[in-house]
Amino acid sequence: MQQRILLIDDEVQIRRFMRISLQAEGFAYLEASNARQGIDMIALESPDLVILDLGLPDEDGFKVLQTLRSWSNLPVLVLTARDAEEEKVKLLEGGANDYLSKPFGIRELIARVRVLLRDLKESSNEETTPARLVFNDLEIDIPNHQVWHKAQLLTLSRKEFALLVMLARHPGRLITQQQLLTSIWGKSHVEDTHYLRIFVSQLRKKLQDNADDPTYILTEPGIGYRFIPLPLC
Repeated sequence: MQQRILLIDDEVQIRRFMRISLQAEGFAYLEASNARQGIDMIALESPDLVILDLGLPDEDGFKVLQTLRSWSNLPVLVLTARDAEEEKVKLLEGGANDYLSKPFGIRELIARVRVLLRDLKESSNEETTPARLVFNDLEIDIPNHQVWHKAQLLTLSRKEFALLVMLARHPGRLITQQQLLTSIWGKSHVEDTHYLRIFVSQLRKKLQDNADDPTYILTEPGIGYRFIPLPLC
C-alpha cells in the first residue's frame, strides 16, 4: 500500500516538482495550496506524512503546525527559508519532526521523508531495538555496554555510551539537544548544552570522526545531532 504524502505549499512550481519527484519514488501524492486547505486535507485524507512550507498566503505555517499538534502526532517535515537558529529551535520545540532549509536537494528531502516514515513504522509496530547495532566499521553491543571500532574495543564512559546509543538507534534522524539532555542527564539539565559539546567531542575522538567531514556524527549547529550511517542488514 502506497504511503501518502501531503505537501502544503502555495508555489505552483514547487508543487509540480514535488509531485513528479514523490510519485517517482512510489509515494501517493496529495497537495494543498494554503493553510486552511491543508488542515482540511489532513482531516479528510489521513496522510502518512506532511511536508509543510512556512510561507503560506493565508496563515503562517507555524500556526498550522500548532493546530495540527493540538490533535495529531502526524510526522511533519517543515520547509523554511528562515535561517535563524532561534527559528529552527522554535519549529522543533513546536512539534516539527524535522526541517529542510531552502533551497534543498530532492535526494535529501526523499531521504528525510523515508527516515520519518521508518520511525513512524517502528513506533507503530512497537519494535524493540536490536541488542547489537552494526554500521560498517562500528559495532555497538548494547546489553554488554561494549563498542567496537575497526575491530578495536573502545573505552567509553556511561554517558558517552548512552549518547552514542541514543543517536545510533535513530540513524539519519535529527535528535535535538533538548531530547539528548533530557534523556541522558535529566530534565534539570535541559539547558546545559555545553555537556553535549564536551561529550560529542570526546566521542568523535574515540571514533576518529572528523567534525568537518564526519563519518558518524553530524552536527546541526544550535539544534542537535544526526547519526549518519545506516545499519548493515
